[in-house]
Amino acid sequence: MQFPVRAWLNPTRAESPSVITDPAERRAVKIELVIVFTVTLGLSGLRSLLSLVDSLLKPKPLAEQSVALNVSQATLGWIDFGKQLLGAVQLLAWGALGLYLLWRAGFRLAAVGLDRTRLGRDALGGAGLAALIGIPGLLFYFVAWKLGANLAVLPSTLDDAWWRPIALTLSAAGNAWAEEVLVVGFLITRLRQLGLTENGSLLISALLRGSYHLYQGFGGFVGNVIMGLVFGRVWQRTNRLWPLVIAHTALDVVAFVGYSLLRGKVSWLP
Repeated sequence: MQFPVRAWLNPTRAESPSVITDPAERRAVKIELVIVFTVTLGLSGLRSLLSLVDSLLKPKPLAEQSVALNVSQATLGWIDFGKQLLGAVQLLAWGALGLYLLWRAGFRLAAVGLDRTRLGRDALGGAGLAALIGIPGLLFYFVAWKLGANLAVLPSTLDDAWWRPIALTLSAAGNAWAEEVLVVGFLITRLRQLGLTENGSLLISALLRGSYHLYQGFGGFVGNVIMGLVFGRVWQRTNRLWPLVIAHTALDVVAFVGYSLLRGKVSWLP
């Protein structure tokens, strides 16, 4: 069956919010976007850019440097566990903020695909999306690392404590929730209201996703932009956000927990 390229490039909106024409309301939406992403992932993007510049200025090439994603935050185990949990709660709150602002603007959960009417199909879609992105993404990372375009990414350096799988799973779920709700559901909905095209909104969303992964190197940026283009377009065509959250959670759980179990036992892992 031939893939509908034109439909992919020019998707039909499942639910189209009205474009805001009142100048005061448009200004309010723009201010809202600036504040939300300054507090959350937009500021992370600027920090990541500075981290990449810092890595490039070091005498070692990128491939000989490393960056850890989930690190110990305290000497005592129970304090470390508590801080890991608070980090996950903060990510969940970021996503909740985006949903709350959409709700205040008159949108229901169903408007962004977070209702519970199709959880079975959403789960299957999330599993398929995780497989579609996960295997090529892993290969892309290793190629970028070997070519010197990426740092060695260590998904976890947490000690072997009983709570490590719990903390890593919650971190994965928090990351997925915050990113997909804010960068896809919230951002693209608001950009639609400002009159941006579907392709323009998708590109902004994907570039934002790539920006806060710049600390990993150029490979991390490009890989996440591609992921953002795929995830964003799937949402634009299906209006279901749960598959994206589920897929992202599965990808991060495999990366975080899998790496923590295999680290030091598999020679090709950094």
